[in-house]
Amino acid sequence: MTSTTAYTSEQLARRAAALATDMKAQDVVILDLRGVTDVADFFVIASGTSDTHVRSIAQHVMEEMKHEGMGANSNEGLTQGRWALLDFVDCVVHVFHPALRQFYQLERLWGDAVPLKMTT
Repeated sequence: MTSTTAYTSEQLARRAAALATDMKAQDVVILDLRGVTDVADFFVIASGTSDTHVRSIAQHVMEEMKHEGMGANSNEGLTQGRWALLDFVDCVVHVFHPALRQFYQLERLWGDAVPLKMTT
């Protein structure tokens, strides 16, 4: 049975972060981009420990969000597993291999964004 839960952009970001954490994603960060850019309201940034781990985290987030009625608008990088991007329009989920996360440094690039505290 598929749920049709409607999320605000912040709830969607928090749910995606929780799903990534369920899959043992590392260094999960939610950036509040409202007032900083029109690209999205939130970025969720997480790391996997290997290409396979990056793929599994991204697939888990994508499948569970779809099951909850919030399917991704598009996705990139799932087959390679170095950097997976899930676009939920108001929230973009980035799952990186650690070396690529260090290279791109999205948290630094979007340094004006406010990081949200993860709820447990």
